[in-house]
Amino acid sequence: MEFIPINYGYFIKSEMKNILKSLKERHNFKSGARDLIKYIGPGLLVTVGFIDPGNWATNLAAGSEFGYALLWVVTLSSIMLIIIQHNVAHLGIVTGLCLSEATNKYLPKSLSRTVIISAMLASISTSLAEILGGAIALQMLFGIPLKIGAAIMMISCTLLLFVNAYKRIERAIIFFVSIIGLSFLYELVLVNVDWVQTVEYSVKPNIPTNSMLIIMSVLGAVVMPHNLFLHSEIIQSREWNLEDATVKKSKLKYEFYDTLLSMVIGWAINSAMIILAASTFFQKNIKVDDLVQAQQLLTPLVGNNSATIFGLALLLAGISSTVTSGIAGASIFSGLFGETYNYKDLHSKLGILLSFIPATLLIFVISDPFKGLIYSQMLLSVQLPITIFTQVYLTSSKKVMGEYVNSRFTTILLLLLGALVTVLNIALLISLIKP
Repeated sequence: MEFIPINYGYFIKSEMKNILKSLKERHNFKSGARDLIKYIGPGLLVTVGFIDPGNWATNLAAGSEFGYALLWVVTLSSIMLIIIQHNVAHLGIVTGLCLSEATNKYLPKSLSRTVIISAMLASISTSLAEILGGAIALQMLFGIPLKIGAAIMMISCTLLLFVNAYKRIERAIIFFVSIIGLSFLYELVLVNVDWVQTVEYSVKPNIPTNSMLIIMSVLGAVVMPHNLFLHSEIIQSREWNLEDATVKKSKLKYEFYDTLLSMVIGWAINSAMIILAASTFFQKNIKVDDLVQAQQLLTPLVGNNSATIFGLALLLAGISSTVTSGIAGASIFSGLFGETYNYKDLHSKLGILLSFIPATLLIFVISDPFKGLIYSQMLLSVQLPITIFTQVYLTSSKKVMGEYVNSRFTTILLLLLGALVTVLNIALLISLIKP
């Protein structure tokens, strides 16, 4: 028998290379996973904005009045949101500027002032819904009159923002949203849902008679202008624009995962609200015109304690979304002065007050709180095209974005989305003035 000599040195060296390569791949995978987990947060914080009392009202109205028919609006809005939020986050990562700062820096002064002032009005409209929702919850839980509850909400959230950076409360806010979302999602297994219609109407556009106001309210409640300013603010505060190109590209990649995950969660929760309202109220021909009625949604889950649990969930949603609305208002107003959000800065504090105080005063004169929530969300959809077209201009400018400028396809897609919202707004106007 002839023995073939083995080069053990070569064999060991080769095996060591394979082992090191395997370890490196595992390390890269684990490192990437850790980076992704560490990155998750900005998108979820933005998600709070469209799981707020305004969304509760519009979703419950949509489901109770039109059944499953308007589920497609949530689907369309969520797809739009993923594209638009992803794009505005890129602006923050690449430039180190939030949307308000970039608007102030790169647009003519007269035009930038118009855009930012309209965004502040949208922020006030958002804060109105958030504060009002919290006030309704305080009324449900403790019998506090609505106006006093609104004042309590405004003062407590202002103090919270004046003494804390949002990073300190980010986890608490995400925790609140998780509790609220899981409650609605879990309850889907406890009620009698027509899943065939649910799937069909989630992707099939349908505009029932007299539904344009609710359609635009749902759209405005999901694709919220202030959230575009908020997302770019949160992203740019991490100063990834100062990193080298490799780091920047990895953050751009992780940002998409964060945005996609967060917006899908928001889509699921908002859809669940409409489905529950359709299954609980529409089937019984009950039109919801008061959030107090909506506590019945939780009856299958918690029985006689449903009013308390619903009120608590609504209060948490109101507090968390009021905080994020205040941050957005501060970011928008600070941008007028070329500044970023800083809870210690005077302009940021003024932005919070300018968002909260007018909203609270408006609550004092609203006769129908539920309609107030609906119309506040509708007004957001009216301002939305202004923000979208401003964002498209900035992210499609090589002067602003450099090598990360939008591709032609992205620019066209964003312009089409802006045009779609504009057309829907015109349809809303026609429906409101039509005899």
